[in-house]
Amino acid sequence: MKRRSLLLAGAMTSVLAMTGCSAPKVTDYAAQKPVLELRDYFNGTLDAHGIFTDRSGQVVKRFTVVMVCSWQGDQGVLDETFSYSDGTTQRRVWRLQSLANGRFTGQADDVVGTAEGQQSGNAFHWTYTLALPVDGRVIEVQFDDWMYLMTDKVMLNKAAMRKWGVGLGEVTLTFIKR
Repeated sequence: MKRRSLLLAGAMTSVLAMTGCSAPKVTDYAAQKPVLELRDYFNGTLDAHGIFTDRSGQVVKRFTVVMVCSWQGDQGVLDETFSYSDGTTQRRVWRLQSLANGRFTGQADDVVGTAEGQQSGNAFHWTYTLALPVDGRVIEVQFDDWMYLMTDKVMLNKAAMRKWGVGLGEVTLTFIKR
C-alpha cells in the first residue's frame, strides 16, 4: 500500500511538473503574422463585442465596448465605454506607457498597481489586478490577458480571471478597428 502511494505521488509530481512548464510565453508567437504594433492598432476608434463566462463556461454577461485611443509619443490613452446586456454601463480609461523591447505598462482607476505586458509577433500578453464591484463590495481579481491580431482590423482577446489562484471565469472579446 505504501509503495502504491509513493508511485501515485511520484506520477502526480511528474504530471504537475510537465504541465507547469507548458504555459505559453508571448515570445512563442514571435514569428506569427500579421505583426502586432500595439500603438498602431490601438489608435483611433475601435468597437468590441464580448462575453463573460463563469468557471463552468456559462455566459453570465454580454457587452459591447467603444474604445477611443490615441498616442502622444510613448504615452497612450485607451478610453473604453462598456455597455452591458443588463443595461449597466462602465467607463475605464487606460494610460499606457510604451517601453523598450515591446514592453508596456498600464494604469487605470480600477487597476490595482500597474499592469505589465509585452507584444511579440501577432500577440500581446499582459497581467494586472482589477478592483471589481460585486454585490455591493469590491474584490481584487487577477487577469491573465492575451490578445491576438488576426487581420489589420480584427483582434481576438481572451482573459482568464482568478482570485487567490482559483479560476473565476473568462472574458472573451473581438476588437474591430474602424
